[in-house]
Amino acid sequence: MSQLTKTPQPQRTHHPHDPPEAVGRTALRRDFSASIVLFLLAVPLSLGIALATGAPPQAGLVAAVVGGIVAGLLGGAPLQVSGAATGLLVVTADLVQRFGWRATCAITVLAGLTQLALGALRVARAALAVSPAIVHGMLAGIGATIAIGQLHVVLGGSAESSALANALALPGQLAHPHTAALLIGALTVAVLIGWGRLPGRLGRRLASVPAALVAVLAATAVSVGADVPRVELPSWQAPSLPALPDATVPALAAAVLTVTLVAAMESLLSAVAVDRLAVEHPGTPSRPSDLNRELAGQGVANIVTGLLGGLPISGGAIRGSANVRAGATGRRATVLHGLWVLLCAGLSAAALELIPLAALAALVMLVGVRMVSFAHIRHVQRHREFPVYAATLGGVVALGVLQGVLTGIAVAAFLALRRLTHTRITVLEEEGRHRVRVSGQLTFLAVPQLTRALALVPACSDVVVELCGSFMDHAAYEALQSWSARHRAQGGWVTLGGRSGRPIAEPAGAHACSPWTPWRNHHCTRPAPAREAAPGSSGSQLMGGVSAFQRHTAPLVREELARLAREGQRPTQLFLACSDSRLVTSMITSSGPGDLFAVRNVGNLMPPPGSDGACDSVGAAVEYAVEVLEVGSITVCGHSGCGAMKALLTTPDEVPPGPEAPAPDPTALARWLRHGRPSLDRMRAASGRPDEDEVSLAERPVADDHERLALVNVRQQLDHLRAHPCVARRVAEGALALHGMYFHVGEAQAYVLDEASGRFSAVRAEAAPVTV
Repeated sequence: MSQLTKTPQPQRTHHPHDPPEAVGRTALRRDFSASIVLFLLAVPLSLGIALATGAPPQAGLVAAVVGGIVAGLLGGAPLQVSGAATGLLVVTADLVQRFGWRATCAITVLAGLTQLALGALRVARAALAVSPAIVHGMLAGIGATIAIGQLHVVLGGSAESSALANALALPGQLAHPHTAALLIGALTVAVLIGWGRLPGRLGRRLASVPAALVAVLAATAVSVGADVPRVELPSWQAPSLPALPDATVPALAAAVLTVTLVAAMESLLSAVAVDRLAVEHPGTPSRPSDLNRELAGQGVANIVTGLLGGLPISGGAIRGSANVRAGATGRRATVLHGLWVLLCAGLSAAALELIPLAALAALVMLVGVRMVSFAHIRHVQRHREFPVYAATLGGVVALGVLQGVLTGIAVAAFLALRRLTHTRITVLEEEGRHRVRVSGQLTFLAVPQLTRALALVPACSDVVVELCGSFMDHAAYEALQSWSARHRAQGGWVTLGGRSGRPIAEPAGAHACSPWTPWRNHHCTRPAPAREAAPGSSGSQLMGGVSAFQRHTAPLVREELARLAREGQRPTQLFLACSDSRLVTSMITSSGPGDLFAVRNVGNLMPPPGSDGACDSVGAAVEYAVEVLEVGSITVCGHSGCGAMKALLTTPDEVPPGPEAPAPDPTALARWLRHGRPSLDRMRAASGRPDEDEVSLAERPVADDHERLALVNVRQQLDHLRAHPCVARRVAEGALALHGMYFHVGEAQAYVLDEASGRFSAVRAEAAPVTV
């Protein structure tokens, strides 16, 4: 068999048996490298945010320094990076215009004190109870406002006081753009978008350099000699003390509340997102954040930045995700990046003044555009929260951040009340009896509708009442029980059913397992022992299961499947598993319709590009999932007792046939198993290195070569996945994560792969869910 070129393995962070001092040196080296990446990202972003708010340019650098050092040391999210708050850009710009810069600093200090108090009261978790649709709508509204305002600067003008004013003035600005500024802005946007998509090995290496830095450097180099506005840094001097604004107490309280709310929500949500990203990133310590400590640390940082004349601070998903992807292991990277910004501000002011304003405006404009996430829109639409999202977004753009959030809360409360009171009751006659189906919550508001429906049921009839909702209050219960007693007294028959839709007194069908309960030994659909030898018994078993589905489960999933039929499939995950009948993917992942895009084949193999054309089916499925469905993760799942792995171990190596012995025509199965040979070669190569196992299980030794090959095969197929261009591109963009999993059938235990160490760790019931 011809040798296949292997994709380079991910760099090993440390071996589990390395001495502590070696592990410490590795962590320090990774944190130092990550701090440089953060520094190169923070400087242009901080300057751009400061200029967009109308604050002094050095205010953004002060915020980056304080956010890195103070919030980095005191916060409860070690991998989160704080700095000038993108989400507060619109709020800060409004405060600067209304009250002036010194008053804005005072409001920042008061907001920091409020955050500190909230952290001491340990209410951080309560902030996460706000509907995600409101949070995403708020961020999208802020992003839209930022993008429209900074577009004016890219065109050579200046932003107006509000988003509506910017939108109305945009046609005139487009009619008379500043050509040089527009070209510089266009170049900046092109570099920002295209930098992470450079092809080839060189492109992958260059992707580690922040696109923001490259874009600003390129724009600065091109603008040499051009007459365009540039950054102006005044000489550093002691900051003037903040001063309370000349405003009424309600106006001041509203301003402080807005800064506190937006900064806290952005920081806490970013901390949760960074925690999730750290779990998915190989080799990164994944300790859950202390959100109350993080809120208090953000409060102290805002107090300090306000006193020093800096912008308001919050944690940001942009900086935090860059920190994790750069390999940071703890808070050292955040603190060091703050020190580098401090040194840059003191030693490189002349170089910063060469940067054209159009480049920074284009950078911030693209940040605003990316805050309007189509993934978030699909997510809230799937949960039927789009009206809340749209109301919040529109309110933020038209009225302001705090007013937009209040608008979203009002719409969310209205929809919740409507869903609580929206009840549909139907009366059907079927097979000589009546069926009363109640869809929705049964509260006192629905009692009149319920009594009208029950009045349609003839006396002395058999009635089944199906309660498909999850809640029934006392008034509805009394009304239903009173009617049932009267109907039985008149000679009728009444049966009350729950969410399963099966009346209690109704005879059990062929399938005795209740739907929506844990799967357990589903042998109840098998034919009776006396009939097992009869022809077609397997078909009877299958049809018994289908009949049970139609009877018990179809009524529960019909509405959801109808929605999926209308909207189409939108899975977030691709699951590549073996065809083995014992591997029930929906069971081990607790997934339902529309959750997984599943691809199954013998041996969970992923043929690399350029393989035999007969294997295009798997590659086509992966390409469809990545390019069309835009899944966010791919999981390769092997399992114990895999017949394909056994066949690979027992089949002799291929020997070229002699001149008198023509090669036999291999079967379809033999041709397919050739794609598993790289896994076997990889395992055999590792056997010659007894000091460094290719794979291991964290909780127990690997049982035998059969299990070892199944584990190695998961890693090899992940490498084959990365060789596909569409997968490699999405992974480089940070839009796709790859995972490895091993399921031991006899133990009913799933193991998840850490690619950096090659260890498979058992997923525990008490642990946080692992995203796959």
